Amino acid sequence: MTTPGPHPAGKSSTSTPDRPRIAEPAQPATGPSAPKDAAEGVPTAVLPDQQTGDGRYPIAWLTICAPYGATPTASSRCACGRDRRAFGRRRVLALISEHTDHRDACPLRTAQEGRAAA
Repeated sequence: MTTPGPHPAGKSSTSTPDRPRIAEPAQPATGPSAPKDAAEGVPTAVLPDQQTGDGRYPIAWLTICAPYGATPTASSRCACGRDRRAFGRRRVLALISEHTDHRDACPLRTAQEGRAAA
C-alpha cells in the first residue's frame, strides 16, 4: 500500500469545506457590457397602433387549390361556424357559388350591416 506523497510544485491541494458557504451578492456590472434598462433605439413609451383600419375585418374565407394535373380542392369557412370542403372541378365550382351566396345570408354579416345603417 502506498501513501500519498507531497503534491508536485505549482499544484495546490483543495480542501472541501465542512459546511456550505453563504452566497455573496454579485457586484453590479459596469462598462459597455452592463445590461441596459431598455434596448437602444427603442422608444420606451407605447404608442397607439398607427395602422388603424376602417372597422372591417374578415368573416368568411374561401381557399382554392388547383395544382396542374391534380384534383382541385376548395374550402369555405365562416366565423358563424360554416365549414365546407369540396374535391373535384365540378364540386369546387359549386362550393364557390355557395360561398358567394352565403355572404349574403350569413347572420354575422347581416347583423353588421344592420348596425351600420342604424
